[in-house]
Amino acid sequence: MSAITVLTRVGNPGDRLPRCLESVKWVDDLFCVVDTKSTDGSEEVARRYSNHVVVREHINESDQWNWAIPQIETEWTLVLDADEWVSEELAERIRGIITDPNSKDGYNIRRISYFFGKRIEYCGWQRDYVLRLFRTRKGRYLDRRVHSRVILDGSAGRINNPIYHDTYRTFEEFFFTLQRFTTLGALDAYDCGTRARISDLTLRPLLRFIRTYVLQQGFRDGYYGAVLCGLGAFSVFTKYAKLWNIDREAKKQGSGSRV
Repeated sequence: MSAITVLTRVGNPGDRLPRCLESVKWVDDLFCVVDTKSTDGSEEVARRYSNHVVVREHINESDQWNWAIPQIETEWTLVLDADEWVSEELAERIRGIITDPNSKDGYNIRRISYFFGKRIEYCGWQRDYVLRLFRTRKGRYLDRRVHSRVILDGSAGRINNPIYHDTYRTFEEFFFTLQRFTTLGALDAYDCGTRARISDLTLRPLLRFIRTYVLQQGFRDGYYGAVLCGLGAFSVFTKYAKLWNIDREAKKQGSGSRV
């Protein structure tokens, strides 16, 4: 029988972590990589569920995943964030996949997400599939500071049984994450040669709101949809404003290099 490891990246997930780890108690190995800056007792929680817990400085998502994946010895890996958990139907589906010799090399899994405690049905989240299950030697993460994804060396399938995702519960959580993600996203864009244009600061946020709220029917999620789509547009503006500032500071120093 093929074996599987669940790889979990742990920061300060609060009360989300036990639900995550409880949902995957059936796996062969549970590999938890805990951020050295974690302060909410998550390391102790992880050690209650697993003997394979490592505390390591978090540089960025892809660095953490790509450091951990080569250490996994099982044929299959399932990647979960600490604020996600596996449905019983998905657990059963995965067990079937890893014992089937004709399985593909990786699988995009449907993800159902909650915002401020409410399940979001629209806003573009209704088509959220993430590649999280893959043959260990066939997958690695794209080298990005934020919003990285698995690069799969092989064929991919799709699973409709869901992973559940408990995103932001408060505005404080959202803006804390927004500050970090928009800074890292701006740095990634700058390193790729992208520079902010006026249209990026004006039209792009507006188009993001129209796409998620109107075209992807965020209005059907009521107040939650309006708030979520508005915050999404604001995050786009913030990222490009930071990108503009990085370029401005570099030019001011006369070096043209990232600061």
